[in-house]
Amino acid sequence: MPPLRAKKPAATAGAKGPRPHATTTENQEEGAQVKRSSSPPHGAPKKRTAFIDITNAHKVQISFPGRRKKKEATKKPPARKASAPSSVATKNQANLKKCSSESSEDAPAERETPEEVEEEEEEEEEEEEAAAAPVEELVVAAPPAGGEVPAHLQKQHVPAEFDIDSESSEDCYMCPEYAKDIFDYLKRREEKFVLVDYMSTQPSLNPEMRAILIDWLVEVQENFELYHETLYLAVKMTDHYLARTPVDRELLQLVGSTTMLIASKFEERSPPCVDDFLYICDDAYRREEIISMEADILQSLRFDISIPIPYRFLRRYAKCVSAGMDTLTLARFFCEMSLMEMELVTERGSLLASACLLLALVTRDLGGWSPILQFHSGYRTAELSPVVRKLHRILSAPPDDKLRAIRNKYSHQVFFEVASLPLVSGDLLEEALSQ
Repeated sequence: MPPLRAKKPAATAGAKGPRPHATTTENQEEGAQVKRSSSPPHGAPKKRTAFIDITNAHKVQISFPGRRKKKEATKKPPARKASAPSSVATKNQANLKKCSSESSEDAPAERETPEEVEEEEEEEEEEEEAAAAPVEELVVAAPPAGGEVPAHLQKQHVPAEFDIDSESSEDCYMCPEYAKDIFDYLKRREEKFVLVDYMSTQPSLNPEMRAILIDWLVEVQENFELYHETLYLAVKMTDHYLARTPVDRELLQLVGSTTMLIASKFEERSPPCVDDFLYICDDAYRREEIISMEADILQSLRFDISIPIPYRFLRRYAKCVSAGMDTLTLARFFCEMSLMEMELVTERGSLLASACLLLALVTRDLGGWSPILQFHSGYRTAELSPVVRKLHRILSAPPDDKLRAIRNKYSHQVFFEVASLPLVSGDLLEEALSQ
């Protein structure tokens, strides 16, 4: 496999500009949104909307004097039950005659053709028959017995001590009414994206090559200042594509850069363009190759790229214990390090996020897996222990000098230099897991 070459992206229209290093609540993950002028040039025709014309302008009908409009056949709604049907029918017939006489007085005199006379007589006969018909009773569907809501639509009761969304009731962007339902849905959706160890089906690849690719994708995420969600989604799509399609080692970097392009379109406000990814690959591939690979990946994944990623669960679970930004960043460092490990590819995102948060809490001596975390995650400490032990073993191993992107990234002061913090000892970890 050729060495992965990376350049800092050129200042193109699709890439984001540099940002100052200042600590924010999200470690400077948000980028400036590109503003585009919407005013047309002088003398240019007015542009149409992106979708269809949603106004009623196209429905305006122009009536010409002296020309009789043809009545459209409309389905009449059933009339309500009345005490005296004969009187209602008489009033309807009188109103119809009155309306027809007023319209004939307003319209200028015009000689009618035999076809129009015959058509008018047929309409009058239909109106008389409708007026003479008995009034139908309005049938109202009976409500379900007892007003019971189906089980799948019933909202799960959240105890007051486990409620973490009521404090955001005034913030519509937090969706407090649906937050738990959304994450429960994502957790159920994980079953569709369970992976197995696919490396045995890749004759030209090995776990070390995949780790080099992930390390390079972290550098791409930093150079383009992309969201962390974009990185996680790109890694997930890469694994799902490799689990379905054998790939030659010379095309592995093309797969990684293409999944990052797709993830950027899915997550970013202003995603980098194709030329930016060609430049970051040092022009190792052509434009037609990355576009063809994009189509191949999307078709292989059946265009279902809304894959639950551990990063989203991690932020949700950290909110349960009101974890500080330094603790959350430490858990994010553990979670990002897990991306390079092939033995953790088979783990579900929610389970991996829970294990990373538990290891961060124990490392900072903030307690273990509390009941509120068990309620929202659905995992007990015994279910998390095997993954926590794997993470501890991986992080305790001597770092590889060739794979330094994540450690260098989290050694910066913006990320509280969490990569340089000492890891909890094995004895303390076992004591916390046994509780």
